[in-house]
Amino acid sequence: MAYLLDANVFIEGRKRHFAFDICPGFWDWLAREMETGRVRSIEQVGIELRAGTDELATWAADRGDEFFLPADAPMLPSLQAVSQWVTTQTYTPAALNTFLQIADYYLVARAHAHGDIVVTHEIGGQGRSRVKIPDACIGMGVRFMNPFDMLRTERVRFVLE
Repeated sequence: MAYLLDANVFIEGRKRHFAFDICPGFWDWLAREMETGRVRSIEQVGIELRAGTDELATWAADRGDEFFLPADAPMLPSLQAVSQWVTTQTYTPAALNTFLQIADYYLVARAHAHGDIVVTHEIGGQGRSRVKIPDACIGMGVRFMNPFDMLRTERVRFVLE
């Protein structure tokens, strides 16, 4: 079991809660846990983060396939299962098309295939014009949590020096 981080965990972290200049320990913890295999993300998230021109893009560029995992063979049935689930829901055609083309789809499928926990800031149940990660996780029986719950579960503490 690993934690699979959504792009918004990194983006919101950089912008707000865990800015590099005020909480470098968060980024150090992610790098350390990456080496143990406990914290990961997916290739599509890595591509999104590396497209920027800021500190986060640099940080993401320093991580490779060990952190931003490419799709693998066990994901294929899960990609199909997630696709089947979402198309049986009452989302708008635009919401379905968007979901099936973005990282969220692959994130849920990877967690489904490998028994991982999705970590996201998203909140589900907010309409049918966008497929939210928590809703897809619930539909697929995938565990999910927000980043603060992940940190509490792992008993992470960022203590001043």
